[in-house]
Amino acid sequence: MTETPPPAVIVAGPTASGKSALAAGLAEARRGSVVNADSMQVYRDLPILTAQPNAQTRARAPHRLFGVLDATERCSAGRWRQMALSEMTAARTQGRLPVLCGGTGLYLKALTEGIAELPPIPSEVRAAAARRLAQIGPAGLHAELRDRDPATAARLHSNDAQRLQRAWEVLEATGRGLAAWQAAAAGAPAPWRFFWVVLLPSREALYAACDARLAAMLEAGALAEVRALLARGLDPRMPAMKALGVAQFAAHLRGEMSLDQALAAAQQATRRYAKRQLTWLRTQVLRHNTRIFIMETQFSEKHLPRIFSKIDQFLLTA
Repeated sequence: MTETPPPAVIVAGPTASGKSALAAGLAEARRGSVVNADSMQVYRDLPILTAQPNAQTRARAPHRLFGVLDATERCSAGRWRQMALSEMTAARTQGRLPVLCGGTGLYLKALTEGIAELPPIPSEVRAAAARRLAQIGPAGLHAELRDRDPATAARLHSNDAQRLQRAWEVLEATGRGLAAWQAAAAGAPAPWRFFWVVLLPSREALYAACDARLAAMLEAGALAEVRALLARGLDPRMPAMKALGVAQFAAHLRGEMSLDQALAAAQQATRRYAKRQLTWLRTQVLRHNTRIFIMETQFSEKHLPRIFSKIDQFLLTA
């Protein structure tokens, strides 16, 4: 007989929907370990601005992959997947339920569906890609990709410099487009049985939560985090430099806008990101998963009994 894959829970939702509190409550009540699935929360430099669980939340249950990388490092979906699988296996060995928590769709997709294994890109190709981007800009690089690799170009925005450069690197190094590599999906889905708990608040409530949380982050010291990050003189294309709020608060620190203007701009960028997350969840998760429980509201502790009931049913069948 084929062994049933072990169970794991994914707590997903847009930013500021209450995922961290939900995951901690679930892990505390059902002997779980929370594993971060947010691409910015892996970096230790911005714990406030990336809304990493605080000490009180972490004390409720083990939390893994939060603040484990320096801002000088790059964390790809493939790298995160390997780290997450290692932590999930460790949790199972300890008799704990892995509780994945985050809103980075690419990471969750890589875990549950697999990811193409790309060959390493030579350093000289990376350097050439950076030079080409500097010469012709993102729009020019996008046009060049559209001529050479239309399938990949169709998936990328003409202003997404980081992903455009990555696509150019892959094409130059392998002679094969990134879309073709991804379609091959060499990496198999993780050998786990997943149950999704998805928070989908109304946009009005979500946007209000985004605005309030950013204001609270500012009060808690987010500006000092950005100042310290900028003092390191990192390449602005590094992933940590693209965390929500960094560009806006950096502009304030350079004297280009007032703090109120920077806060308003950061809030707007966060609302737009939350909207994209909602779209991804509805199109990529809700339509393709049957083991799922949807909460069309912000998380509150009062919702835990209903969620526990659904999780317990899943665990009994797992």
